[in-house]
Amino acid sequence: MVKKITFHDRLYLGESITEMKLDKLKKKLEKKPLLANVYLIVPAINPHDQLEILDAKQLIQTFYRETVFLVIGIAANYEEALLLVEQIVQECLEERGDCRLREYLSC
Repeated sequence: MVKKITFHDRLYLGESITEMKLDKLKKKLEKKPLLANVYLIVPAINPHDQLEILDAKQLIQTFYRETVFLVIGIAANYEEALLLVEQIVQECLEERGDCRLREYLSC
């Protein structure tokens, strides 16, 4: 089980993730991430990077079990996750004129 998962106020969802499925998906991520079958966009653990894309299955590994996660986006597959990151970058550029995603998302 993952230590703690929180969800960003402006949670980005891939096209395949519907609002109706979201509550069930959040519960699976917290209790049984192996069964969630999604990709997560989270702030990078490395302070020199901005965002990471993780397969939810990785959350069962010992390293991740001790980590508190802020989920910024949820996608059904890796390609969809890349599109979400692209969307976040585009929004940040339009609003701020830079790509400081951590500041834009207040991570």
